[in-house]
Amino acid sequence: MNIGFFELEPWEKEILQKNFPKDNLFFSNKKIVEGSVGKQTNLDIAVAFVKSQFNKEVLDKLPKIKMLATMSTGYDHIDLEECKRRKITVCNVPAYGINTVAEQAFALILCLSRKILTAANQTSKGTFRQKGLRGFDLKDKVIGVIGTGNIGKHVIKIANGFGMKVIAFDAFKNDKLQKEFNFKYVPLNTLLKTCDILTIHIPENKDTHHLINKEKLALMKKTAYLINTSRGGIVDTDALTKALQKKRIAGAGLDVLEEEKDMFNGDKVVAKDIGKEEMRTVLENHILLEMPNVIVTPHNAFNTQEAMERILDTTIKNIKGFKKGRKINVVQ
Repeated sequence: MNIGFFELEPWEKEILQKNFPKDNLFFSNKKIVEGSVGKQTNLDIAVAFVKSQFNKEVLDKLPKIKMLATMSTGYDHIDLEECKRRKITVCNVPAYGINTVAEQAFALILCLSRKILTAANQTSKGTFRQKGLRGFDLKDKVIGVIGTGNIGKHVIKIANGFGMKVIAFDAFKNDKLQKEFNFKYVPLNTLLKTCDILTIHIPENKDTHHLINKEKLALMKKTAYLINTSRGGIVDTDALTKALQKKRIAGAGLDVLEEEKDMFNGDKVVAKDIGKEEMRTVLENHILLEMPNVIVTPHNAFNTQEAMERILDTTIKNIKGFKKGRKINVVQ
């Protein structure tokens, strides 16, 4: 088969060559988007990460494609309806970041609760004092976890280790998990009113897009912090920016942003034909970056060596299974 690997790191190439010695392999460290398919129009299988966009325009240029393997848990960068229409199998990596993303969530929480970045920046400039650096304990604080799947479950385990009080919201309650991990399911509005820290661990879809909006943020304590390591579109950027500016909440730790793909393109963003709403979101993202009570990391929660090795291993299994007619980790 002709297999194209995009957004690839150099160390992965040798491993893939050993696993697919009889296939025609194409390797690229670049993402695949409209206009960048190039000569790779004969691919049977395409493999990429979340920066690649498999929409109708891209798929039109890949007429022979039979399988898309995303090296991620999320697949909102893939047009599933278009893939269904074309009978393209889509596979993902469902569980590579259970602990990895949960650890990043707590890294953000600790940076905010103990003012780690401010302290480190201040000290690096030769100011060795504690003024303005007083934080708060996590012990006995209420953490509200939206989503109790694989990652949310691990967040709860870590929170228990810190001695936090855990409440959770999920459209599909897991009573066994609730008993085992000593937390309580509550309605979403109750969670928002009660928690000192809100952390989000759900996929983005039509039901969860802008789940955290102006009305929901208004329910939160003024001392509360919002953490998002899932998808940027779950939080309404305009509402979050205004809530922070008006001190409706205390701060935020964000590994994901709405329109993050357009965030760091400089003049290209201005030249690009994007809508008014998208441009406003990009500008508001830059406002968030400048806020002292906001920490933004570049969609990096997945990025540990161990997680990358798990991603590659699972992707290889997905492709081998597909070639043998045994589809694994199929999202469609």
